[in-house]
Amino acid sequence: MSVLEVKDLNVSFRQDGKTHPAVRGVSFTIERGETVALVGESGSGKSVTALSTVELLPDSAQISGSVTYEGREMIGASLADLRAARGNDISFIFQEPMTSLNPLHTLEKQLAESIELHQGLRGDAVRARIIDLLNKVGIRDPETRLKSYPHQLSGGQRQRVMIAMALANGPELLIADEPTTALDVTIQAQILDLLADLKDSEGMSLLFITHDLGIVRKIADKVCVMKDGEIVEAGPTAEIFANPRHPYTRTLLEAESTGRPDPVPADAPEIARTDDLRIWFPITRGLMRRTVGHIKAVNAASFTVRAGETVGIVGESGSGKTTLALAVMRLISSDGPVLFLGDDIQGWKSKDLAPLRRDMQIVFQDPYGSLSPRMTCEEIIAEGLSVHGLEPGRNRSEMVAEIMEEVGLDPTTMHRYPHEFSGGQRQRIAIARAMILRPKLVVLDEPTSALDMTVQVQIVDLLRNLQKKYGLAYLFISHDLRVVRALAHKVLVMRTGDIVESGTADEIFDAPQTDYTRALMAAAFDLQVREGAAD
Repeated sequence: MSVLEVKDLNVSFRQDGKTHPAVRGVSFTIERGETVALVGESGSGKSVTALSTVELLPDSAQISGSVTYEGREMIGASLADLRAARGNDISFIFQEPMTSLNPLHTLEKQLAESIELHQGLRGDAVRARIIDLLNKVGIRDPETRLKSYPHQLSGGQRQRVMIAMALANGPELLIADEPTTALDVTIQAQILDLLADLKDSEGMSLLFITHDLGIVRKIADKVCVMKDGEIVEAGPTAEIFANPRHPYTRTLLEAESTGRPDPVPADAPEIARTDDLRIWFPITRGLMRRTVGHIKAVNAASFTVRAGETVGIVGESGSGKTTLALAVMRLISSDGPVLFLGDDIQGWKSKDLAPLRRDMQIVFQDPYGSLSPRMTCEEIIAEGLSVHGLEPGRNRSEMVAEIMEEVGLDPTTMHRYPHEFSGGQRQRIAIARAMILRPKLVVLDEPTSALDMTVQVQIVDLLRNLQKKYGLAYLFISHDLRVVRALAHKVLVMRTGDIVESGTADEIFDAPQTDYTRALMAAAFDLQVREGAAD
């Protein structure tokens, strides 16, 4: 008997008096101990299919077809039966942990809740189980983290906590919805190995949703390729990768950021530079809030970035990558010189920095979280113009239309809201918002990690073209070393606040000098080595 059998599943949503189909005629099975991967672009129906297994969809959803778990029908099952299956027999790992973790509860309380409910453990037994789980998913010194709240963890650490919660009750079927998207490459490799070990040791089955085909090739037994709510191709992983039949499958397999950025002109001016930059956050105690120690986020960081040059900053979550970039933009306090366009701006007041703000812009990882849902595309892109002023003789709509065309958006859509755009389109809006001011320096903080592979390639090409056209300097923060190699001229490797290695991209990727950098490269490119071996 199959662990999960999906037959002719159809899901649609009622909105504004209309029915919008999301999943159409989907059928597949998952055997005991088997891993099945659902792949496809955002909006193809992968997550809706997964949520349908235990009816976790909103009331507006209309479901037909059959989903059986170990012979028990889930579609139309009683709430009691569904509750018994959720989190116990079938468990979920979601992509964005901050929407799943309670910001008001400690990690210990949130992990204990599920264990006490489903396993009946109490007291020290619960605590021991929590520590064991946190150890398994790579949380360092878990005993010291039990009283921490979600906001006190890095993004990668929060995702590891979510994985621990999903594994707490030893589910028969684990549904992992993009569980490694926010993780750095070394932790990603650990988590994938952990899931593989659990599958083998516990006989657990796995439904893995992802847009990273490298991961699929490594862990999946079978692949189902989804497009526009339908499975367009399915079969054993090796067969799908070796002989894809559907044109869409071939497009997915060919989507990879390749090539190298154009060389930086020898006379390119220096845009920004730091010398022994230090960012320590004080730890205060007592009524008088005396400083008793420091969180050493960044230690003695030195680098330069020139016009037309990309400096890639890589390292594990919590290594100080984003903190360093924010200090360069003078958005957080630091010690040590920060030179921008030739001036040391360390210690400048906000009013003195204001004229420089149009020359330093930032694009964040999550385009949906950084775009106001109450503002139209035009209002979002033009927001900086209202602060820094229009170009003489230009009107706002003209400038917005021009930059939208430049980043590959249809100007006729400028009156739409963020929810009316795809993930890739939202990221283009975020890029347009930064580029409309014609900045000198752009910080790109994981701008492609939440995007499908095909959209990733488009965004990388867009960033390269904009850099070439305007001589932009980029600080590119990422845990995806394949994208870094396609974009970066120089690379800084960070670990626990220190730059452990730096050099040209070729030096770092072809001849890494430290064990840590070599570990990063092995974790990032192991998937590609496997792909090459199979081709």
